[in-house]
Formats: sequence, structure tokens, C-alpha cells
Amino acid sequence: MAIEDYLTIAPKTDEIIETDAVIVGAGPVGLFQVFELGLLEIKAHVVDSLKMVGGQCMELYEHKPIYDIPALPVCTSRELTENLLKQIHPFGPQFHLGEEVTIVRKEEDGRFYVETDKGTRFMTKTVFIAAGVGSFQPKRLSVPGIEKFEGTQLHYQVKDPELFYGKNIVICGGGDSALDWTLNLVGKAESVILLHRRDGFRAQSASVAKMRELCENWEMQFEVGQVTGFEEKDGKLTEIRVTGDDGVVRRMPLDHLLVFFGLTPKLGPIADWGLEIYRKQIVVDTEKFQTSIPGIFAVGDINTYPGKKKLILCGFHECALAAFAAADIVHPEKKTLLQYTTTSPKLHKVLGVETPTLD
Repeated sequence: MAIEDYLTIAPKTDEIIETDAVIVGAGPVGLFQVFELGLLEIKAHVVDSLKMVGGQCMELYEHKPIYDIPALPVCTSRELTENLLKQIHPFGPQFHLGEEVTIVRKEEDGRFYVETDKGTRFMTKTVFIAAGVGSFQPKRLSVPGIEKFEGTQLHYQVKDPELFYGKNIVICGGGDSALDWTLNLVGKAESVILLHRRDGFRAQSASVAKMRELCENWEMQFEVGQVTGFEEKDGKLTEIRVTGDDGVVRRMPLDHLLVFFGLTPKLGPIADWGLEIYRKQIVVDTEKFQTSIPGIFAVGDINTYPGKKKLILCGFHECALAAFAAADIVHPEKKTLLQYTTTSPKLHKVLGVETPTLD
């Protein structure tokens, strides 16, 4: 089954949605937070500014291998995302994608009013911020007017590689993303030119060596220079003007321009929610992973505490402790007991699986 088969996109409504938890961020840690909350019978809505789940992993490294997920010797970001969605499917989380949470405000009754830039409103008992290092914004070309081709011929990320097959491609950048897509598209695109402002790279040396080998074999080109202008005809980008380090301006015909100058993380509206922040990260305790505002938790790369390590598996650990702390808020009348999915009939029931019988 595809990722979309496990997603329940929440219907649009003008009503305020009442829920136990709102999770800000649908990356691996945000998805696993759904699971830990679900085991404790806490219902969650998940909001992400991206139009897809999987967070930074899916946005930047969808097909790259990950080696440090427990019990999975290797998996891609897509496979990890698919497995997490399968895991949380029994809990029926509602997703609000392509929406940025702009307002988080504590009300007099202790609940939180949450609102997105699309006008979706929540009244929730708890908030979980799993926003990675904030929202990523690609560093864009500073060429006036070229932005009108974004999404058609100007691309800051690759969603469908087949779009470039048989086309004339120029790729800008000197990091891993630029080199990876250069090597991937050589032999599939009609032509590939790699353009970088200098003859030096931030990418893996093996990728650079392979690129130079392809250039020597006339399978692609590498040019030093920067995009300083463009030409268009009938509303289509037809060529770019490139100024080399020798000051000479050259014209490069093309069908598509791919730009990989890196990403800039921004906290965005999170900075205005009244939380204690240190170096663009949210300060939490290590007992509950609660922020300076009780009832708001922060898990994953967005938080900071002594000894913090920005690893997915550390984020998963934080999710478990934050969920138990949230249970005391959501279900104050209940005592939350530690149970094991291996042996607990109650957990088997919420997971929708049968309790095994011992022979």
C-alpha cells in the first residue's frame, strides 16, 4: 500500500475541532508521537506545513538509506515513513497537511487554542511540537523575475525524476543534493550541465570524482559561474545567462533548471508562542520533555536539553516519556500504568490485534 492509503486527511470545517492532542510536525518523530499517545488512548490531530508526511527525511532524502533505526539494518526515508504510518493506522490520526500553525494560546480552562494559516482551529488539552529544526525554506536564486517559473521549469526539489528524462537540464549547486541529482540524471536526461560558482564542492569526494569522470567522457558538462539572467519565449524559460569567474556572460539553453543552494531552517511562528528558546531550539526538561508552558511538549530536533543528540531514535524515546506526562493531563482521573505491547490485553485491544494464547 502507498503512503496515501494510510493517511486520513481531515475534512475542512469552520467549526473548532476539539481533541486531546495537536502534534505540530509530521516527520518520523511526530508520527511516532501519535503511536505513543494512541497506546494511552489519547487522540491526536497532526498538522504540517509540508503537503506530505515524513518531514525533513522525505523532503530531502526520500530514497537515501538510514542505518540507525533499531531492528532495521537499513531502510529508506520512504520506507520508514510508510512503516510508521502502518504502525499508527489503528489510532486513526487526522492529518492537516500544507498548513502552518500560527497561533498557540493557553485558555483559562487550561486547554490550548491552536490555529493554522488556513483557518483551521483546534481546542486541545495538549500540544506536541515535533517540527524538526523548524520549517525549511530553500535558498532561492536572486535573479529578478525568474520566480515565475518555479514549479514548472525552476525546481528547488525533485518530486518526480521522470519529469526530466529526455530534457536539457542545468543543475546549480555544489553540495550533495546537486551532485546526487546530477549523477542520477546523467544518461536519463538529454543533457546535463552542472553549474557551480567555484571549482570546489561540499559534496562527498566520491560523487565529485564520478562527476569529473563523466565530464571527461563527454557524458555531461561542468561549468563555473552563476546565473545572472534569463530569456523566455511565449511564457516559457528558454535559456539562462551565466556569468563565469572570468566575467564573460554565456547563454545556456535549457528545459529545466534545478537549484540546490541548501535550505534555511526557520522557527517561524513558534518563536512567538511564549516558549523558552535557546539558540533557535525549545528548552525542555528531561522527565517529561515539557516546555516552559505546562501542557506543551517538544520532541525531536526542535528541542534542547543537556546532552541532547539530534537522532531519530532519541526523538522516539522522548515521545514515550512525553506521552506518559500528557496522559496525566488528558486523563487526570486515571492512573497511567506502564504496560507492554507483548503481554497487555488492553494494548492489544487498542492496537486491534488478538491476544496470543499460550500452549
